[in-house]
Amino acid sequence: MNRIFRYEIPTAIEFGNGAIKALPEHINVLEGSKVLIVTDPGVEKAGLPDIVKSVLKKANIPYSLFNKVEPDPDIDGVMEGKKLASEENCDIVVGIGGGSSLDTAKAIGLMLGNGGHIRDYVGINKVPNKGKPVIAIPTTAGTGSELTIWSVLTDKQNKVKLSVGSTFNCPDLALCDPELTVTLPAKITAATGMDALTHALESYVNKATQPISEGLSLQSMEMIHRSLRTAVAQGNHLQARYDMLLASSIAAMAFNSTRLGLAHALAIPLGAHFHIPHGVVNAILLPEVMEFNVVGNIDKFIKIAKLFEMPVEGMSPREAAYQSVIAVRQLKTDVGIQETLSDYGVTEQNLDLIAKEAMESGNVPVNPRQATIEDLKQICRSAMRNRLNKEGGIINDQYNARLD
Repeated sequence: MNRIFRYEIPTAIEFGNGAIKALPEHINVLEGSKVLIVTDPGVEKAGLPDIVKSVLKKANIPYSLFNKVEPDPDIDGVMEGKKLASEENCDIVVGIGGGSSLDTAKAIGLMLGNGGHIRDYVGINKVPNKGKPVIAIPTTAGTGSELTIWSVLTDKQNKVKLSVGSTFNCPDLALCDPELTVTLPAKITAATGMDALTHALESYVNKATQPISEGLSLQSMEMIHRSLRTAVAQGNHLQARYDMLLASSIAAMAFNSTRLGLAHALAIPLGAHFHIPHGVVNAILLPEVMEFNVVGNIDKFIKIAKLFEMPVEGMSPREAAYQSVIAVRQLKTDVGIQETLSDYGVTEQNLDLIAKEAMESGNVPVNPRQATIEDLKQICRSAMRNRLNKEGGIINDQYNARLD
């Protein structure tokens, strides 16, 4: 196919075990004189910001700490962090943690170069000026926030999630050190790994995909298939941790230029209203969205099935494509994610609101199969009750979407 496409990633990447040790050199290159460290209480309790502090102290680089990032980070937290940075004369931001900490760090850096409130920049390409330099240090392998244009924030008062998207919101540097992910609990490893898989897979099959992003998506999915189970089962397995952090970053490089699909469209309102962890809600939704989408891109779903080493010989194209759904359901179960939407309190009465808010997402138009509000509600119904039994079959399944 001969068509025009664009690929852009403004963030530099430094990747490898022990990469955190070079942090002072990168700060000097970016002409930073005082650092605002942005993190959350959980990451702080794990002692990871102490590693950053130690590296900075050895290099005689002063810093201040903003450690108030919450899950589903609040827009008020961004403005509070900006205020602290301004008062402390910080001219560079170092975010360390998962997606919440990194999204907040990026938004704080953005606001240090722009007036008003962060809500003024909700949407795509509404930011007029570059902010202060940001270095993003991920401690989970899933969100890809260290490379993306997006900060996903929450207006808790109005119970809505807000996305700020701009190339000015990309970190100047993604400093990726797999050793920092070794202590990540198995449950979070599983959820963030499934989030990374959702990024790669939805980017690969959607209508906005292009040759560069496709190659990145395939590489990411192959690494996740190879290493996620091991990373969950053996947290100190450094090669698996290396693979998963790299797969997460590669997936972010893919979807940064393509957007995603229905899983992410639904995950945003479900996370806002029911406080379901982002990786978990994506894991719950992904197989059900895949089942709906199979007929929209059969060839690519067959490729996914083969990548996951599923038996497809002698099957019709539809049957072979559906093997990808089975593979992802099994992976989700193997890494311990058994929840349904019902476990988080989602009921039939909530589905109109969730579907309507999801339809406003820019991920819906690029989904490989056109979806209606009723389609989104049906996907949620399936995700409210589908589990796998020990033999790998679905129990409590009343949504007969399989196309035999």
